[in-house]
Amino acid sequence: MPVVVNDQTYYRTAEVCRMIGISRNTLFRWLREGIASDVEYRDWRGWRLFTAHQVETIRRKTNHVTVTAGEAHEAAT
Repeated sequence: MPVVVNDQTYYRTAEVCRMIGISRNTLFRWLREGIASDVEYRDWRGWRLFTAHQVETIRRKTNHVTVTAGEAHEAAT
């Protein structure tokens, strides 16, 4: 269940993972890589809280496709 603080809605880690369809390990790896480096809010237990904007930033990562050099060559032939 989302948390509302000062009229701002925040989502916990499990909610973000469920909304986007990724695992906690993937979310934490992406956070270490800096995909959403501005995650600074935590609840009283120390659990991360994400804004809707941060959730959308993470969701865009799931739709991002990266082509490596070898794959680009194979696709061209």
